[in-house]
Amino acid sequence: MALLWRHYITDMDGTLQFIACSSLPLLLGIFSLLQLLFLSGLVEFYPVALLTENLEMASDSSTGNCLAWAARDKSGFLSPYTFNRRAVGKDDVSLKITHCGICYADVAFSREKLRKATYPLVPGHEIVGTVQEVGSEVQRFKVGDHVGVGTYVNSCRDCEYCNDELEIHCSNGIVSTINGLDVDGTMTKGGYSSFIVVHKRYCYKIPEGYPLSLAAPLLCAGITVYTPMIRHKMNQPGKSLGVVGLGGLGHLAVKFGKAFGLNVTVFSTSMTKKEEALDLLGADNFVVSSDDEQMKALVKSLDFIIDTASGDHPFDPYMSILKTAGTLVLVGAPSEIKLNPMNLHFRYENPQRKCNRWHKTDSRNAGLLQCPQNLPRG
Repeated sequence: MALLWRHYITDMDGTLQFIACSSLPLLLGIFSLLQLLFLSGLVEFYPVALLTENLEMASDSSTGNCLAWAARDKSGFLSPYTFNRRAVGKDDVSLKITHCGICYADVAFSREKLRKATYPLVPGHEIVGTVQEVGSEVQRFKVGDHVGVGTYVNSCRDCEYCNDELEIHCSNGIVSTINGLDVDGTMTKGGYSSFIVVHKRYCYKIPEGYPLSLAAPLLCAGITVYTPMIRHKMNQPGKSLGVVGLGGLGHLAVKFGKAFGLNVTVFSTSMTKKEEALDLLGADNFVVSSDDEQMKALVKSLDFIIDTASGDHPFDPYMSILKTAGTLVLVGAPSEIKLNPMNLHFRYENPQRKCNRWHKTDSRNAGLLQCPQNLPRG
């Protein structure tokens, strides 16, 4: 099993958090798209593998059938751990894990920053590997298939959202891949382990020939940006896309944007990522978001913005650069959202049409604000 530190899509200081949303049709779409891009040479990734070859030697395999890395307390420090996976049921798939992406959410779960944790806690929710056993009622998968498992492993399967293949929004709550309550009453344990047993509904087939090491990050970071891009039609060639933040989610948003034929502008707080954005990822433009002049030059110029930044940041400047009826999607996790509603009306003023004052109209247009030269005369 290999744990992949996503240098190519993750800030090295680990400051990003990821919000997951996945469904079978969307995951099939994302794998198909990236498979074509990979085979054509349009997508390049640069993974750094942290191999766990010595895990078996460091663990006492006599105490369980699954080897893992686990956090034992809020420090989040990981150490070798063995435990028993549940038996394969008639609708289950047993997956030998070959790779698991490392997401900042793994750090947050391990350190009890998202919700109360039950220790030992095994992180990992970007899981890929090879099917080693299937239940008697499983038809879609067979031994040897390449399969992925994402951020959740169960849901009610009977609500409006589950019936619409939007299980992540299950009305009765999903069972998280990490530290959720499994069907046998035990706590779920994630992909920093040698294998996992999951209900067939929450497994996703990975196309033959697609490298497993590259597929893992798509199960969280990838689907998190791909989902809203498809849902909000951010795949129209010739349209313009702004990507706020160039961390884990931002990297993939840029790659998808270019694959969809969009004109992509990356927004970052400093120049340090300019070369990476333009030369490595192929973005068309790079803007320092803290530079007011650069931002004002883009007023009402973008069709779409996908905001991947998880640090606190202002939203008004980005609203001002959207075209009328444009779309801004937030997939990062800032602690708060601050937005002045009046800026949705006025945004930045055009320097060529700037007025010195705003006045109320007369009683015939009470409550409206207009430029002085547009006020009714007489």
